[in-house]
Amino acid sequence: MHRCQSDQYKRHFTSSLFSAYAKQPDAFDLVITDQTMPGLTGTQLAERILKIDPNQPIILCTGFSELVSEEKAKAMGIRILALKPINMHQLSLLIREALIA
Repeated sequence: MHRCQSDQYKRHFTSSLFSAYAKQPDAFDLVITDQTMPGLTGTQLAERILKIDPNQPIILCTGFSELVSEEKAKAMGIRILALKPINMHQLSLLIREALIA
């Protein structure tokens, strides 16, 4: 796992985010994931995380809106469905929105 810190946020990058999350769910204020990943989709990851903490803020990023709809994402408990491409300014606004909601 690699860690980097910027401003007041810590970011965790790991090949097995769920393993890291399951060990320390309270260490995560927000999860940002992509829908298309090797071995596990973003919606599958979100389902696993939300079983541990149904209130965990999650932003799901996707470039293919036909794979998951905003309605499906909300019904699953995902706070925000972000359609790519997305720039850093847009992402920062979505992060703020997810943490406030």
